[in-house]
Amino acid sequence: MVFGTRAVMEAIKAGREIEKIYIQAGLNNDLIRELINTAQNSKVPFSFIPQQKLNSMSSKNHQGVICLLSIVQYAPLETIINQCYEQGREPFFLILDRITDVRNFGAIARTVECAGLDAIIIGEKGNAPISADAMKTSAGALNHLPVCRVNDLYKTFRLLKDNGIQIIACTEKAEKSLYEVALNSPLAILIGSEEDGISPELLKASDHLAKIPMKGKIDSLNVSVAAGIAIYEGVRQRGK
Repeated sequence: MVFGTRAVMEAIKAGREIEKIYIQAGLNNDLIRELINTAQNSKVPFSFIPQQKLNSMSSKNHQGVICLLSIVQYAPLETIINQCYEQGREPFFLILDRITDVRNFGAIARTVECAGLDAIIIGEKGNAPISADAMKTSAGALNHLPVCRVNDLYKTFRLLKDNGIQIIACTEKAEKSLYEVALNSPLAILIGSEEDGISPELLKASDHLAKIPMKGKIDSLNVSVAAGIAIYEGVRQRGK
C-alpha cells in the first residue's frame, strides 16, 4: 500500500503498477482533484469509499487516500494477440466479467495457466483485486500468466473480433451445449459474475452462447469449476 495524496501521485508518475486507488468520499480539494486527473490520464482505476472503510484497510495516517500496488505486471492485449500470430499459434483467451471472489479468481488463474491459455482478460472495474490471496490460491500461476486489464470489455470485443477471435459466452441462457459449439479457432471464452452471470451487453456482443449441461437438481456450478470445464473443452477440441 501507498498512503497519502502526494505519495500516490508520485507512484503513478513513477510508473508503478497500481491495482486501484481508494479515495475518501466527500474529499474535494485541489490536491484530490489533481490526483484524480493524474489517475485518469494514466488510466489508473480509482473509487470513492467511506472513511470507515479506509480506516479498516489500514490504521496508518492515510490522509484520505490509499493506493494498492499490483502484484502482477499487466500485459497489453494487442501485444499478446500479435505475439500469438507471429509465433504461428491461434490465440486462446479467457475473459472474466466481474469475478469478485479473490479465491475464485486465483483458482481460475491456476486452471488457465495449466491449460496453456495465452492470457486472462479482465475489466478495469468490478473485479476482485489481484492480491496476495489471489496469488496464493493460484498456486503461483499468476507469476507466469499474462493478465490483460482493459478499460472497457465491450470495446475490447471489437479488438478481438477484428483480429479474427471468436467470443463464446458460457451461460445457462444458451440453447446449445458447450459440446455442440466449435471451439477450435482463435478463441476467447467469456465467464460471468458469481451473482448474476454475464452482463447483458456482453452477452449480446458475443459470437455464440454455450451452456454446460446440468443433470442434477442444483442448476449452477461454482464459477471456477464452470471456467475449468469450458477451458478444457476448448483444449480438447483444439488438440484434435
